[in-house]
Amino acid sequence: MDKQFIYHMCQKATWEEAADTGEYSGSALDLADGFIHFSTADQVKKTAAVHLSGVTGLVLLTVPVDVVADALKWEPSRDGIIFPHLYRPLKFDEAVNVTDLELDTKRHHIFPRLR
Repeated sequence: MDKQFIYHMCQKATWEEAADTGEYSGSALDLADGFIHFSTADQVKKTAAVHLSGVTGLVLLTVPVDVVADALKWEPSRDGIIFPHLYRPLKFDEAVNVTDLELDTKRHHIFPRLR
């Protein structure tokens, strides 16, 4: 895959807790599936709409692909589309940007410009 960055959304409080340990193991769904679910820039808005519609208190993590390439697999997921899955905890400092995801008046997430 030629993507430079991948994205993950999680609760801000959970991400802040990861600062204490230095790594983030993922959400309950991630833990159950055995990997952390990521999306590309082209996928992340639909992922938010399908799985996190109207959810408040989220942050968007931006992670360079080359930093996590050792444990990253590109696998079919929703509708057979290939998604990035991280098969290890994410080190806190591997996220190069952490952005609060606010909601607009229609309760859709407002995304920053994605890389």
